[in-house]
Amino acid sequence: MNALSAFTLWAQKNRWIWAAIGVLLLWLVLSVVTNRFSLSSLSGIILSASFLTVVGIGQMFVVTTGRGNIDLSVASAITLSAFVALLTIKGQDANLAIGVAAALLLGLAVGLLNSLLVVGLGIPAIIATLATGYVLATATLLSNKAIPGFAVSPALKGLATGRISGVPIMAVIAILGVAAASFVLRYTVFGQLLSAVGQNRAAARLAAINNGRVIAAAFIISSVLASLDGLLLGAYIGGAFLEMGQPYLLQSIAAVVLGGTLIFGGSATALGTLFASILLILIVTTMQIIGLPPGAQDIVQGIVVIFVLALAGRQALARRATVDAADGASPKTQASAATAPPE
Repeated sequence: MNALSAFTLWAQKNRWIWAAIGVLLLWLVLSVVTNRFSLSSLSGIILSASFLTVVGIGQMFVVTTGRGNIDLSVASAITLSAFVALLTIKGQDANLAIGVAAALLLGLAVGLLNSLLVVGLGIPAIIATLATGYVLATATLLSNKAIPGFAVSPALKGLATGRISGVPIMAVIAILGVAAASFVLRYTVFGQLLSAVGQNRAAARLAAINNGRVIAAAFIISSVLASLDGLLLGAYIGGAFLEMGQPYLLQSIAAVVLGGTLIFGGSATALGTLFASILLILIVTTMQIIGLPPGAQDIVQGIVVIFVLALAGRQALARRATVDAADGASPKTQASAATAPPE
């Protein structure tokens, strides 16, 4: 086996490497073209990518459940969480614990609502979370009318904007989140159950796995992380405004898929989500340097997502064809599939 074949096999198991290579190449190009990129500018990009990474990790858990599940309520959860934090903390460190608790409870409530709609009522995730997003958007409008000002807790502001030895604290938080998510996916029972449900729900159910609980847990994780992200993002920008979480809707999905998580579920990579988040921020930075208007930037990001989804879809079809061929050669497998109850 030559070096190229060995690398290809290794890359198939470590899909995050492609996003990492993309970051390296784009960074080198920007450094050469602009002649002004440095470690300090990279630090700023990583800081911006950290907020995307936090919500991206939650989106990753939902995508891993399979069947094209995505959480479209994350953008509204981010925005409403920022408003709730401002209303409860009121710029005072003494109220910080109450504000954090309120944001986390909001995320928990949104996750439970999404779980009820998707698992309990059987509504497709895209429709259910879209509807939840509209409900949250209405609540955000009401919060916007009630908010007296944009005073931010100094302690929370320091957490969102501070640095440790030149490293943004938010980057440390994002890296810790990636490490925790990687540990959960690889070494915990929930991680194994999540992969099993994402790969084949019928087989998981036959193995006595409660699919509903696993899927519900994924949606709750996504909403809680989105609310936490909104809390920190509001502190970083020094306030809250309508649609502040909207950019993270498309970008969170792109970061998950571009990072190597399979869009049809069953396999995820938190490290890939981190590298893809950095890559997406680099792409946005490149477009800003070129001078593209915001609408054109959205189009370019949409094209990137479509391209990646197309590649992911081809890979999934190829893998499914391989599995079907193997099943066709195994009468025992066919018999098991025939006796499996409908999903």
